[in-house]
Amino acid sequence: MSGTTTEAGRTNWAGNVTFGASRLARPDTVDELRRTVAGSDAVRVLGTGHSFNRIADTAGTLVSLEGLPPRCESDRERSTVTVSAGMRYAQVAELLEPEGLALANLASLPHISVAGAVATATHGSGVGNRGLASAVAGLEFVGPGGDLVRLDRDSADFAGAVVHLGALGVLSAVTLDVEPTYQVAQHVLTGLPLDALTEGAADEVSALLAAAYSVSVFTDWHTPVAQVWLKQRVEAGTPRLDWFGATPADRPLHPIPGVPATHCTEQLGVPGPWHQRLPHFRPDFTPSAGEELQSEFLLPRAAAQAAFAALRELGGSIAPVLQVSEIRTVAADDLWLSAAYGRDCVALHFTWHKAPEAVAPVLAAVESALTPLGARPHWGKLFTATPGAAADLYERASDFRELMDRQDPDGKFRNAFVQSVYAGGEVTAQ
Repeated sequence: MSGTTTEAGRTNWAGNVTFGASRLARPDTVDELRRTVAGSDAVRVLGTGHSFNRIADTAGTLVSLEGLPPRCESDRERSTVTVSAGMRYAQVAELLEPEGLALANLASLPHISVAGAVATATHGSGVGNRGLASAVAGLEFVGPGGDLVRLDRDSADFAGAVVHLGALGVLSAVTLDVEPTYQVAQHVLTGLPLDALTEGAADEVSALLAAAYSVSVFTDWHTPVAQVWLKQRVEAGTPRLDWFGATPADRPLHPIPGVPATHCTEQLGVPGPWHQRLPHFRPDFTPSAGEELQSEFLLPRAAAQAAFAALRELGGSIAPVLQVSEIRTVAADDLWLSAAYGRDCVALHFTWHKAPEAVAPVLAAVESALTPLGARPHWGKLFTATPGAAADLYERASDFRELMDRQDPDGKFRNAFVQSVYAGGEVTAQ
């Protein structure tokens, strides 16, 4: 059976972007994918549609990888697994666990695809945990002529090619680092004074953000108290549970106060497999069903308290248009276009109400407050700066431009978003 091609018009997950593609292709084999790419003038990859700007848009062919056969080939000698790029992390986890294998970390949603997470430097949390793209040990791209291009950590261009914004080709397979499976227990604390984040001793605030294997703080930047989610590997013991007077919850909670916790991963310190605790939500449920917008900014960890104070000042404006904000940490990496390139980060995520006109001025104010502190926006979320201004925050941006020109000289994989990031070239393909 050959892959399908349909008339386009599809929207992203949130419904705030309608793609301008002339057709949507769903190849069901790698060979079909190669033919699709070779026969198209302009190509972008849809992923799971969990982006909130026009990074995936194109006037040409929009490719979905969901039809490619699932692939999960472990190599125990190298401690890696090779998977189909379109697979979701939940699918990968369900295949790894029976083999006694695990990934080091996961994002808050297990629904996202490996290809999309890698291309945009999506991450989980933990002071010692790097972003998901840092687990990549090898890549298989379909190049502009339909050729297969393979890169691994020994390849000269590897650090530039992993977080690639879809501008180097279409990922067909990804090789990921794995480790022996492990158990995690999740504890939720309530009543953390928001003032503690801005007025507490810097070393104590840093210790809170490092209190477990993965830590998230949820707030609206206006209500006086916040939630803390501590995800601890069982072998490390029970984490401290009395930070700044916060107390353990006596029932499961949702990150958004008042919302039932039915679809959240298990809490109350009950141990479970890594893939059933590291995400916030269970894979059989999609939070908010797309009724949200998202933004995120990653700053040097040393700027955390200054950022907290700036957002607290804006809290009265933020809260009315916000569902919830999440504070996480990400360890530094060496991937050229990763927001954590060269620096340990604090990540500030905003889940907005789906009200673009009301959100826009608040987002602009947030961005204005955080940019002087060194904020880099997440490539797949909403931000108000031009993509070119965002690229100015990356020391290796010009190196990536050269790599992009070598890998795709005619600009088949470039769209308006990517072209505006690296303005100056003559390629105009979208």
